[in-house]
Amino acid sequence: MAGPDQPTVLLVEDEPSQREVLSYNLAAEGFHVVQARDGEEAMTLVGEAVPDLIVLDWMMPNLSGLEVCRRLKTRAETRRVPIIMLSARSEEVDRVRGLETGADDYVIKPYSVIELMARVRANLRRARPSTMGVVLEHGDITLDAETHRVHRAGHELRLGPTEFRLLATFMEKPGRVWSREQLLDRVWGRDIYVETRTVDVHIGRLRKALSQNGGEDPLRTVRGAGYALG
Repeated sequence: MAGPDQPTVLLVEDEPSQREVLSYNLAAEGFHVVQARDGEEAMTLVGEAVPDLIVLDWMMPNLSGLEVCRRLKTRAETRRVPIIMLSARSEEVDRVRGLETGADDYVIKPYSVIELMARVRANLRRARPSTMGVVLEHGDITLDAETHRVHRAGHELRLGPTEFRLLATFMEKPGRVWSREQLLDRVWGRDIYVETRTVDVHIGRLRKALSQNGGEDPLRTVRGAGYALG
Protein backbone atom coordinates (compact mmCIF):
# COMPACT_ATOMS: atom_id res chain seq x y z
CA MET A 1 0.00 0.00 0.00
CA ALA A 2 1.29 3.47 -0.91
CA GLY A 3 1.86 6.06 1.78
CA PRO A 4 0.12 9.41 1.17
CA ASP A 5 3.42 11.11 0.22
CA GLN A 6 4.73 8.13 -1.75
CA PRO A 7 4.15 8.49 -5.51
CA THR A 8 2.65 5.43 -7.22
CA VAL A 9 4.27 4.26 -10.47
CA LEU A 10 2.42 1.83 -12.72
CA LEU A 11 4.93 -0.33 -14.58
CA VAL A 12 3.55 -1.95 -17.74
CA GLU A 13 6.02 -4.45 -19.21
CA ASP A 14 5.32 -7.93 -20.67
CA GLU A 15 8.92 -9.18 -20.28
CA PRO A 16 9.21 -10.66 -16.71
CA SER A 17 12.98 -10.06 -16.29
CA GLN A 18 12.70 -6.41 -17.41
CA ARG A 19 9.68 -5.92 -15.14
CA GLU A 20 11.57 -7.32 -12.16
CA VAL A 21 14.65 -5.12 -12.69
CA LEU A 22 12.59 -1.95 -13.17
CA SER A 23 10.29 -2.72 -10.24
CA TYR A 24 13.28 -3.27 -7.95
CA ASN A 25 14.92 0.01 -9.01
CA LEU A 26 11.70 2.04 -8.75
CA ALA A 27 11.05 0.66 -5.25
CA ALA A 28 14.66 1.49 -4.28
CA GLU A 29 13.97 5.09 -5.38
CA GLY A 30 11.10 5.22 -2.87
CA PHE A 31 8.17 4.74 -5.26
CA HIS A 32 5.17 2.49 -4.68
CA VAL A 33 5.21 0.16 -7.71
CA VAL A 34 2.14 -1.45 -9.26
CA GLN A 35 2.88 -3.96 -12.04
CA ALA A 36 0.91 -4.90 -15.16
CA ARG A 37 1.89 -7.70 -17.54
CA ASP A 38 0.01 -6.29 -20.55
CA GLY A 39 -2.13 -3.43 -21.81
CA GLU A 40 -5.45 -4.93 -20.71
CA GLU A 41 -4.24 -5.39 -17.14
CA ALA A 42 -2.87 -1.84 -17.17
CA MET A 43 -6.27 -0.41 -18.16
CA THR A 44 -7.97 -2.44 -15.38
CA LEU A 45 -5.49 -1.23 -12.73
CA VAL A 46 -5.80 2.41 -13.81
CA GLY A 47 -9.60 2.05 -13.58
CA GLU A 48 -9.20 0.95 -9.94
CA ALA A 49 -6.70 3.65 -8.88
CA VAL A 50 -5.05 6.34 -10.99
CA PRO A 51 -1.24 6.24 -10.56
CA ASP A 52 1.04 9.29 -10.37
CA LEU A 53 3.16 8.12 -13.33
CA ILE A 54 3.17 5.26 -15.87
CA VAL A 55 6.21 3.51 -17.36
CA LEU A 56 4.80 1.84 -20.48
CA ASP A 57 6.35 -0.61 -22.92
CA TRP A 58 5.39 0.05 -26.57
CA MET A 59 5.55 -3.52 -27.95
CA MET A 60 3.06 -5.73 -26.11
CA PRO A 61 0.69 -8.45 -27.37
CA ASN A 62 -3.02 -7.68 -27.86
CA LEU A 63 -3.22 -4.08 -26.62
CA SER A 64 -0.06 -2.13 -27.53
CA GLY A 65 1.50 0.52 -25.32
CA LEU A 66 0.70 3.07 -28.03
CA GLU A 67 -3.02 2.24 -27.80
CA VAL A 68 -2.95 2.25 -23.96
CA CYS A 69 -1.33 5.71 -24.08
CA ARG A 70 -3.89 6.99 -26.60
CA ARG A 71 -6.83 5.79 -24.46
CA LEU A 72 -5.44 7.22 -21.21
CA LYS A 73 -4.71 10.62 -22.75
CA THR A 74 -8.29 10.95 -24.03
CA ARG A 75 -9.80 10.40 -20.56
CA ALA A 76 -10.25 13.40 -18.27
CA GLU A 77 -9.23 11.51 -15.12
CA THR A 78 -5.93 10.19 -16.59
CA ARG A 79 -5.02 12.91 -19.10
CA ARG A 80 -2.56 14.58 -16.72
CA VAL A 81 -0.75 11.38 -15.66
CA PRO A 82 2.81 11.46 -17.09
CA ILE A 83 3.59 8.49 -19.37
CA ILE A 84 7.15 7.40 -20.15
CA MET A 85 7.17 5.08 -23.15
CA LEU A 86 9.83 2.38 -23.52
CA SER A 87 10.60 1.19 -27.02
CA ALA A 88 13.21 -0.65 -29.07
CA ARG A 89 12.04 1.47 -32.01
CA SER A 90 14.74 4.10 -32.38
CA GLU A 91 13.59 5.66 -35.67
CA GLU A 92 12.68 9.32 -35.30
CA VAL A 93 9.30 8.71 -36.97
CA ASP A 94 8.45 6.17 -34.22
CA ARG A 95 9.54 8.56 -31.47
CA VAL A 96 7.39 11.31 -32.96
CA ARG A 97 4.46 8.89 -33.24
CA GLY A 98 4.82 7.96 -29.57
CA LEU A 99 4.94 11.59 -28.45
CA GLU A 100 2.02 12.55 -30.73
CA THR A 101 -0.07 9.82 -29.08
CA GLY A 102 0.43 11.74 -25.82
CA ALA A 103 3.52 10.16 -24.23
CA ASP A 104 5.37 12.69 -22.06
CA ASP A 105 8.76 11.03 -22.55
CA TYR A 106 10.26 8.34 -24.80
CA VAL A 107 13.17 6.08 -23.81
CA ILE A 108 14.86 3.80 -26.35
CA LYS A 109 15.89 0.24 -25.44
CA PRO A 110 18.46 -0.79 -24.41
CA TYR A 111 18.40 2.03 -21.87
CA SER A 112 20.40 2.92 -18.78
CA VAL A 113 18.35 2.24 -15.64
CA ILE A 114 20.00 5.29 -14.02
CA GLU A 115 18.83 7.49 -16.90
CA LEU A 116 15.31 6.05 -16.76
CA MET A 117 15.10 6.72 -12.99
CA ALA A 118 16.21 10.32 -13.66
CA ARG A 119 13.44 10.65 -16.28
CA VAL A 120 10.89 9.26 -13.81
CA ARG A 121 11.95 11.80 -11.16
CA ALA A 122 11.91 14.69 -13.67
CA ASN A 123 8.41 13.85 -14.94
CA LEU A 124 7.10 13.42 -11.39
CA ARG A 125 8.69 16.69 -10.34
CA ARG A 126 6.60 18.42 -12.99
CA ALA A 127 3.43 16.49 -12.13
CA ARG A 128 3.73 16.29 -8.31
CA PRO A 129 6.36 18.78 -7.15
CA SER A 130 5.67 18.40 -3.42
CA THR A 131 6.70 14.71 -3.39
CA MET A 132 10.08 15.57 -4.92
CA GLY A 133 11.26 18.12 -2.33
CA VAL A 134 10.41 21.23 -4.35
CA VAL A 135 9.54 24.64 -2.85
CA LEU A 136 6.05 25.70 -4.02
CA GLU A 137 4.78 29.28 -4.08
CA HIS A 138 1.32 30.74 -4.56
CA GLY A 139 0.70 34.41 -3.85
CA ASP A 140 2.20 35.09 -0.41
CA ILE A 141 2.21 31.38 0.58
CA THR A 142 5.43 29.34 0.42
CA LEU A 143 5.57 25.59 1.05
CA ASP A 144 8.91 23.80 1.44
CA ALA A 145 8.27 20.08 0.86
CA GLU A 146 11.69 19.06 2.15
CA THR A 147 11.62 20.83 5.52
CA HIS A 148 7.78 20.59 5.84
CA ARG A 149 7.54 24.31 6.59
CA VAL A 150 4.88 26.73 5.39
CA HIS A 151 5.13 30.53 5.45
CA ARG A 152 2.55 33.16 4.61
CA ALA A 153 3.56 36.80 4.25
CA GLY A 154 6.73 36.04 6.21
CA HIS A 155 4.94 34.28 9.09
CA GLU A 156 5.57 30.59 9.68
CA LEU A 157 2.33 28.62 9.93
CA ARG A 158 1.86 25.57 12.12
CA LEU A 159 0.08 22.88 10.12
CA GLY A 160 -0.69 19.28 11.03
CA PRO A 161 0.59 16.61 8.61
CA THR A 162 -2.81 16.18 6.93
CA GLU A 163 -3.29 19.94 6.47
CA PHE A 164 0.25 20.14 5.05
CA ARG A 165 -0.50 17.43 2.46
CA LEU A 166 -3.81 19.11 1.58
CA LEU A 167 -2.09 22.45 1.00
CA ALA A 168 0.69 20.79 -1.05
CA THR A 169 -1.95 19.16 -3.26
CA PHE A 170 -3.71 22.49 -3.84
CA MET A 171 -0.42 24.33 -4.50
CA GLU A 172 0.71 21.77 -7.08
CA LYS A 173 -2.27 22.67 -9.28
CA PRO A 174 -3.58 26.16 -8.37
CA GLY A 175 -7.04 26.75 -9.75
CA ARG A 176 -7.81 23.05 -10.21
CA VAL A 177 -11.02 21.91 -8.53
CA TRP A 178 -10.46 18.78 -6.42
CA SER A 179 -13.44 16.62 -5.43
CA ARG A 180 -13.55 15.19 -1.91
CA GLU A 181 -12.91 11.70 -3.34
CA GLN A 182 -9.81 12.90 -5.23
CA LEU A 183 -8.48 14.58 -2.10
CA LEU A 184 -9.07 11.39 -0.08
CA ASP A 185 -7.04 9.42 -2.66
CA ARG A 186 -4.21 11.95 -2.83
CA VAL A 187 -3.94 13.01 0.82
CA TRP A 188 -5.03 10.02 2.89
CA GLY A 189 -3.80 7.36 0.47
CA ARG A 190 -5.58 4.68 -1.51
CA ASP A 191 -7.05 1.68 0.34
CA ILE A 192 -7.65 3.72 3.50
CA TYR A 193 -11.31 4.15 4.45
CA VAL A 194 -12.05 7.71 5.52
CA GLU A 195 -15.43 9.45 5.31
CA THR A 196 -15.68 12.35 2.87
CA ARG A 197 -16.89 14.52 5.79
CA THR A 198 -13.33 14.21 7.19
CA VAL A 199 -12.09 16.21 4.19
CA ASP A 200 -14.36 19.12 5.16
CA VAL A 201 -13.07 19.06 8.74
CA HIS A 202 -9.42 19.26 7.64
CA ILE A 203 -10.22 21.93 5.03
CA GLY A 204 -11.70 23.97 7.88
CA ARG A 205 -8.50 23.54 9.92
CA LEU A 206 -6.35 24.49 6.93
CA ARG A 207 -8.43 27.63 6.30
CA LYS A 208 -8.07 28.64 9.94
CA ALA A 209 -4.30 28.11 9.85
CA LEU A 210 -3.86 30.06 6.59
CA SER A 211 -5.84 33.01 7.96
CA GLN A 212 -4.37 33.04 11.48
CA ASN A 213 -2.41 36.26 10.81
CA GLY A 214 -5.29 38.07 9.15
CA GLY A 215 -4.77 37.02 5.54
CA GLU A 216 -7.71 36.34 3.23
CA ASP A 217 -8.91 32.76 2.85
CA PRO A 218 -7.28 31.56 -0.41
CA LEU A 219 -9.40 28.39 -0.65
CA ARG A 220 -12.54 28.33 -2.71
CA THR A 221 -15.53 26.03 -2.20
CA VAL A 222 -17.06 25.01 -5.53
CA ARG A 223 -20.62 23.97 -4.81
CA GLY A 224 -21.30 20.37 -5.83
CA ALA A 225 -17.74 19.87 -7.06
CA GLY A 226 -15.15 20.33 -4.29
CA TYR A 227 -12.37 22.76 -3.39
CA ALA A 228 -9.74 24.81 -5.20
CA LEU A 229 -6.88 27.16 -4.37
CA GLY A 230 -7.33 30.65 -5.81
